[in-house]
Amino acid sequence: MPMHKVIVFALFSTRRQAEITRLTWDDFQKEHKRILVRDMKHPGEKLGNDTWVDMPEEAIQIIDSMCKSNAEILPYSPDAITANFTRACKLLGIEDLHFHDLRHEGISRLFEMGRNIPHVAAVSGHRSWVSLKRYTHIRETGDKYASWPGLQLAIGNM
Repeated sequence: MPMHKVIVFALFSTRRQAEITRLTWDDFQKEHKRILVRDMKHPGEKLGNDTWVDMPEEAIQIIDSMCKSNAEILPYSPDAITANFTRACKLLGIEDLHFHDLRHEGISRLFEMGRNIPHVAAVSGHRSWVSLKRYTHIRETGDKYASWPGLQLAIGNM
C-alpha cells in the first residue's frame, strides 16, 4: 500500500479513513474538482448520506497518480490503512498521532490559507459551523504545505 499517497490524500482531501476507501472513479468529476462521498458520516444519517465535496488540487493530483484497475480510487480496507499507519508512526517514533488527526490538520490548513467557512465546508462536507469549528486548530497563516517535498514525493512516485 502506498501509505505516502494515502496520508497525503487524507491530509489534502480532509476525508475520513473509511470514506477514502469508498471513493470510486465513477464518482469523481475532475472537470468540476469534486467527488461524491457515499455514506458520509453524519450523526443523524448513517446510510444514504451521499455528499458531493470539493477536491483541492493536491488531492486531485494524488487521484491522478493512482492506477485505474479497480473501481475504488484507493482500493484498501480501513483496517489495512490503520495497521500501516500505526506501523509507520511506530517506525518513525511518532507518538499520539491518529489517522483522524490528518482531517483536523487539513481543515485547519484551509482556514490558515484564508478560505472562508462555506469553502472549507464544501471540502470537508460539514453542514454547520458548530460541527466544523471543532476541527480548526489555526496556528499560522498561509499554505505551509505549498512547497512541501512530501507532496512531490507522493505524486511523483506513480
